[in-house]
Amino acid sequence: MENKRKALGRGLEELFNSESLELEKIETRIIESASKDEIVEINLSELRSNPYQPRKIFDEEALKELSESIKNYGVFQPIIVKKSIKGYDIIAGERRVKASKMAGMTTIPAIIRDFSDEQMMQIALLENLQRENLTAIEEATAYRDIINALQITQDELARKLGKSRSHVTNMIGLLRLPSNVQDMILKNEISMGHARVLSKLENNDDIVELADKVKNDNLSVRELENLTNLSYKRSVEIKRRKKEDTHEYRYIEQAMEEKFGTKVKVSDGKIQISYSSINDLNRIIEILNINVED
Repeated sequence: MENKRKALGRGLEELFNSESLELEKIETRIIESASKDEIVEINLSELRSNPYQPRKIFDEEALKELSESIKNYGVFQPIIVKKSIKGYDIIAGERRVKASKMAGMTTIPAIIRDFSDEQMMQIALLENLQRENLTAIEEATAYRDIINALQITQDELARKLGKSRSHVTNMIGLLRLPSNVQDMILKNEISMGHARVLSKLENNDDIVELADKVKNDNLSVRELENLTNLSYKRSVEIKRRKKEDTHEYRYIEQAMEEKFGTKVKVSDGKIQISYSSINDLNRIIEILNINVED
């Protein structure tokens, strides 16, 4: 028994380090390795959700369908649990637990296994990522959390999930958006296409303003792109004008550069004199005829 548990531990470690991240493989490996004696009936009242499980909402219609199936045929696949101080933590099979309660059951078949807190968190993240109807922000958050939990790169995660590197990068980039804009994505008030365009902007005020405009005026992604292009052009023009404004001091900068033999910048009410070393600084101080005491 102890050897089997150790082997399962190694198998789980291998699974997370493999080229593919699939939650079903975890369940399949555990169920296939369990003997009939290890499948036990556990009271539903003793079960609680995986404390690391970020998923809080379940499709009620799908639960009702599963509940009807359980009423007629029972639970075919045992759930996976971990013994806790009070009762058991659900590792895999929370939908089966909820549907069994709806069906009026009092117990459910289960396999008890020892999992570390880190493994429980990783499994919860995988389950969250692979559920249906994820919003863009939920998907991006799952990517970020898995990268942090497994200590892998975006490139490695993309390979394990069978996604392109650019997809993973673009998704994680959404998490840089202001929180109120992220909420709009979560509520499907703006689409993933809109979000990708907004994530390329730097100014948060512009992002919020444009997100509100998308929502209120029902802008298409193309219309938003056109607006952001205009905004970008205005930004470039403003920067160019600022640069031209500071250029009026160029003749002063040139005169000072000839005096000090180094680069000088005059802008925003400041004069900046560059130096390359402590000796160069002392040389400039001497030219300025400043007496500096140690």
